[in-house]
Amino acid sequence: MTFDSRLLSGIGVVSAVVEAGSFARAGEAIGLTQPAVSRAVARLEERVGIRIFNRTARAISLTDEGRRFYEAVAPHLAGIADAAVTAGGSKAAIRGRLRVNVDGTFGHFVLSPRIGAFLDRFPELSVEISVRDRMGDLVADGFDVAIRFGEPEPSSLKARLLLETHVLTCASTAYLARHGEPERPEDLAQGHQCLLIRDPMTRRPFAWEFQRGTETVPLHVAGRLMVDDTGSLLGACLSGAGIAQLLELYARDLIAQKRLVHLLPEWSDETFPLYAYHHASHLMSAKVRAFLDFVRELAS
Repeated sequence: MTFDSRLLSGIGVVSAVVEAGSFARAGEAIGLTQPAVSRAVARLEERVGIRIFNRTARAISLTDEGRRFYEAVAPHLAGIADAAVTAGGSKAAIRGRLRVNVDGTFGHFVLSPRIGAFLDRFPELSVEISVRDRMGDLVADGFDVAIRFGEPEPSSLKARLLLETHVLTCASTAYLARHGEPERPEDLAQGHQCLLIRDPMTRRPFAWEFQRGTETVPLHVAGRLMVDDTGSLLGACLSGAGIAQLLELYARDLIAQKRLVHLLPEWSDETFPLYAYHHASHLMSAKVRAFLDFVRELAS
């Protein structure tokens, strides 16, 4: 198959449809009518010999073949756009819209409070942050990048380890005034209230363990309160309801402000990873690369 400008134009229209979620909204974004968008997609489907979208009266979605095609071409399309901006001599090569999929912990407690600095750095870039319990389908939902805590699940996406943050055991001074401070991990199973958070995958509480160098102590802890999200866990811990295991990435400021006390610091070698997910390709758009560099700065 020979290459011509209509092929590239059709790929751009498909990318707009994926990002917008409909032919009509894609047309508004790129200045085409809905029938023109539909015709461009149909021509590309005929050109490449696959059906890219499933179409119903209420919604559209990528077919399996369409998803594989889009995963393959989208990073290249972004690279072409970056190259065009750079070749044009623009000082603002990082521009356009960046759509980010994040979990609640990272979105609420790490990214959103500091995103202003990133926007100031790149004034021609706009950012959409979507907080979701699960990553979902990055391609079909039109996201450029996802940031999630935890070990990566099997996926066609490229997973990059951004950082590993320590797991800290914390309590408020009000709780410690009533119950005393534990001196060793085993003390937590003797009369202390531990705040539990539910694992969304297993629907059971996350297990507790303590690490000191190569030594690991798993511990079965009890508690009368179990929550589904980090915000509730943190609020309960700050209120004095019990002891919680929190990620250093967002707990360290509260410890520095003396709103929380870091317990058993010598047993805080356990870490939890933060991964970035993006389209599987050796190419990465400038805006995604800049965003990942910024996320790494947040951990420093």
